[in-house]
Amino acid sequence: MTQAPSAPRPGASVHRDGGTSGPRSPRPGSDDSLRRRRRWAGILLAAPMTAYVVAFFVAPLVLLAVYSVSEFDLLTFEVRPGFSLDNYREMFGGTYVGAVVRSLTMTVAMTLACVVLGFPVALTIARATGRRKALLLLAVIVPYWISFVVRTYAWVELLSPTGAISELAAALGLVPDGTQLGYSTFAIGIGMVAGYLPLMVLPMFMALDRIDPALEEAAADMGLSRRRTFWKITVKLAMPGSIAGVLLVGIPAMGEYTIPAILGGSKTLMIGNVEADQFLSTGNYPFGAAIATTLMVVMLAVLFASRRRLDRLGDIT
Repeated sequence: MTQAPSAPRPGASVHRDGGTSGPRSPRPGSDDSLRRRRRWAGILLAAPMTAYVVAFFVAPLVLLAVYSVSEFDLLTFEVRPGFSLDNYREMFGGTYVGAVVRSLTMTVAMTLACVVLGFPVALTIARATGRRKALLLLAVIVPYWISFVVRTYAWVELLSPTGAISELAAALGLVPDGTQLGYSTFAIGIGMVAGYLPLMVLPMFMALDRIDPALEEAAADMGLSRRRTFWKITVKLAMPGSIAGVLLVGIPAMGEYTIPAILGGSKTLMIGNVEADQFLSTGNYPFGAAIATTLMVVMLAVLFASRRRLDRLGDIT
């Protein structure tokens, strides 16, 4: 019984007698040779940055995830390798669920406040011209030249019983005279809005500044009212900058540590403070890693959802 000749392999050369040989190597100077050299050149150029990202970003995140499922011995303060989800259960079902809910609520409320306050400011700067626009932009940027911690401590004095904010609130009849507004959830909210507002204003300004005024004039010529023109043109075209501002404000605010530690004192527990205490005071690295991993997953989900939204807006605009 004779066997049928097998088909030649891809890239194999066929001789006149029907035999085949292995894949031919590309001739120097041919298209295959150039493509191969470009591919290797690209790999060699990307190798240092890839190694840097793996060593300083991917490896720590993997280590964090491994620690989050490890066990912690409260008697010996030792971390035992293993696989346990108790740290995640403790985070959402134990004493700290209030801190998680409080952090989420404050992040959403503070981000919305920054959107509401930041949009008029960004629109005013975008509509300004010449030196006035430069001065307004400088007024937004200059506070960032001062240390974030120093600016936060300034609010301690402003919210004290003899501070300007407390005295103004007392003069308006909002609070009794001599009320301590600091070291409270209200103080944390004020400090977070003041600290993150420039991060909302700047991307909004970039989006608003690129809007062609002729679009609004064309909308008015077509019979749209000023309110519909503002919504259909200004707000819609500024949406990419607004989403970028929400990301810049909301993501770091979720794990904020400095502002709650200074303005909240020991009265208001936020998830960022719980996480820092686990690493710096308690030594419970697995529980701290579980908090950090959960925050990272939530932020990545928000980031990917926002990215998809930005892609759709990019297709529209």
